Amino acid sequence: VQLQASGGGLVQPGGSLRLSCACSGFTLDYYGIGWFRQAPGKEREWVTCISSSDGGTYYADSVKGRFTISRDSAKNTVYLEMNMLKPEDTGVYYCGVGLDPEVVHPSQIGWWGQGTLVTVSS
Repeated sequence: VQLQASGGGLVQPGGSLRLSCACSGFTLDYYGIGWFRQAPGKEREWVTCISSSDGGTYYADSVKGRFTISRDSAKNTVYLEMNMLKPEDTGVYYCGVGLDPEVVHPSQIGWWGQGTLVTVSS
């Protein structure tokens, strides 16, 4: 099982970024997958996930309306489109998969990607 996250970078407040998480060694559709982030000095927190049972999407209140998670089953890849970025969105973003249909807590994650750094600053 491997998850390869990419797409992070430096962006100004109000800007956009698109993160990708390329998965291999398993079929993405059968697992709950989510994005988490960790700011310096803080615990890893849940951002969003896609349900493996019905494809429903769920978002933390802090990103609702600005972030969109999506899945490309053919490419076995999950994406995170981030718009209207704020300085408080800064952190290392991780994709993670677990056996539960919806993964909303780090304790549910069985496999993590390596993380990609997002810095929102002027």
